[in-house]
Amino acid sequence: MKQRWLGSVLAVLLAAGCARVPEPPLRQGIVSLNPCTDAILAEVADPAQIRALSAYSRDPQSSSMDTELAAHFAATSGTVEEIAALRPALVISGNFTPPATREALARLGIPMVEFPISRTVEESVSQVRQIAAITGQHERGEALSRRIAAALARAAPGDGAAVPALVWQSGGIVPGSDTLIADLLRRTGFANAAAARGLKQADLLPLERVLADPPAVILAAGDHSGEDRMLDHPALSRLPGTERAPFNSALLWCGGPTIVRAADRLAEVRRQVTRPASQWSRR
Repeated sequence: MKQRWLGSVLAVLLAAGCARVPEPPLRQGIVSLNPCTDAILAEVADPAQIRALSAYSRDPQSSSMDTELAAHFAATSGTVEEIAALRPALVISGNFTPPATREALARLGIPMVEFPISRTVEESVSQVRQIAAITGQHERGEALSRRIAAALARAAPGDGAAVPALVWQSGGIVPGSDTLIADLLRRTGFANAAAARGLKQADLLPLERVLADPPAVILAAGDHSGEDRMLDHPALSRLPGTERAPFNSALLWCGGPTIVRAADRLAEVRRQVTRPASQWSRR
């Protein structure tokens, strides 16, 4: 009966992101292989329903959840051998699972649901509801969705002016317009300066081009170690009218509860912007 139900779950999840899942829900045995699904699963599921989370969530550099909370669960690096030893009822992950792993799990009869990286808040909320449906924790999914909505409402700018902001990662990498962080920038009163320059996801923006045409705000998304010298280059501090603010790179990619933290941080930066709002449209 459980296998028939799991087949129904997979069919439903593949059908246009529908969040309605047939009963009974999975009460135990869920393994997550991705830090984004880890964070959502840990929020909506009972601990007893979680067999393991990805090892990424124990590493502060890659985790999208509280690493102390992640340490309460078993961790897996995602190898087929480790997953099989956990005897999961279901594996959830992102959509970058190696094909060999996907095929091996299928041969072992271990079902897997893959969730792509959310490009918008709406896509992320849909994933929250899907994972909540898998676990049978509908109300927890709705509670998290309400927290996301409340955070975005708090972060909405009062003046309506879009402040040009550059999210600048290690090595000069910038996010494209079709990304979750770009959606969050729009919702919190910023304009994506990288997209305005015609740059796409993971394009490189050299320091020289930033100095020649600086944005109003630089969100430095790096660890500020030696390899991130460009983000802390002294020439940036001499740019008139350009604010710089650190932005945790762990807030860039995952949705779910990460949206709450990202929105709060963006709102904090937006409040710190000192130039009159009337000047932003002229940049």
